[in-house]
Amino acid sequence: MRSEDSHFSDQDLLLAADGELSAQKSAEVQAHLASCWTCRTRMNEIESAIADFVHVREAAALQLPPADGPRALLKLRMAEMAAAPRADRRLLALAAVGVFAVAIGIVALRYGPAPDLEVRAIPDPRITPGATLPVTREDICGEGVVEGVRIVPAAVAMKVFAAYGIDAPQPRAYEVDYLITPALGGSDHMRNFWPQPYGNTVWNAHAKDALEDHLHGLVCGGKVDLATAQQDIARDWIAAYKKYFRTEKPLPEHLSFLKDRPWE
Repeated sequence: MRSEDSHFSDQDLLLAADGELSAQKSAEVQAHLASCWTCRTRMNEIESAIADFVHVREAAALQLPPADGPRALLKLRMAEMAAAPRADRRLLALAAVGVFAVAIGIVALRYGPAPDLEVRAIPDPRITPGATLPVTREDICGEGVVEGVRIVPAAVAMKVFAAYGIDAPQPRAYEVDYLITPALGGSDHMRNFWPQPYGNTVWNAHAKDALEDHLHGLVCGGKVDLATAQQDIARDWIAAYKKYFRTEKPLPEHLSFLKDRPWE
């Protein structure tokens, strides 16, 4: 049994995170983590790096052959991280993700582009989980309330693009959109914005604008609770579209629906 002053090596923690320890050794690691803040912190750093790696791989949205090469590169960089001074580990973890991204890009060039996927039109929940104001149905539906077109300041828009890794956004290609529209109580917090494309997929800004307009009408008509509308659009707006329009594809009249202004 290890004392709190006797820690597992980063290599052991890396193998534990990757599920490559024996059952007995894995049990020892887990028991130690339960009582050791130091090792738990180091384990969180390693798992965070692995989570970044998984996110990059999923975001590539590619139908690839087995990723043995990229995975080997990742493991090499993770091993370097385990041997490095603690202050350098996060930098090496990010470098590992970068190596994998480059490897994915090379394979993508070789094997060709992937089909359009719905995930490309859905915001990253870690960046854009949605944010609301403390408003009621009466606040957004009351007499005299008029919903205008909101213009997102350029400085805010560029921060949103930067958060999503878009260095040179094409004018009119995106709508810097509210995940939860102000017409449903959405706020101007950065966590409520994302750059939604007009192209690349049928599940684009046109379809979401139509959903926002429709949901506002349902809430104000007393057919949908405001909190439910907010939760549905924030959790998965495409699923919400299918639910409220009772269709599996965007309706033809929504293919060019325009309510908000594109980014220019």
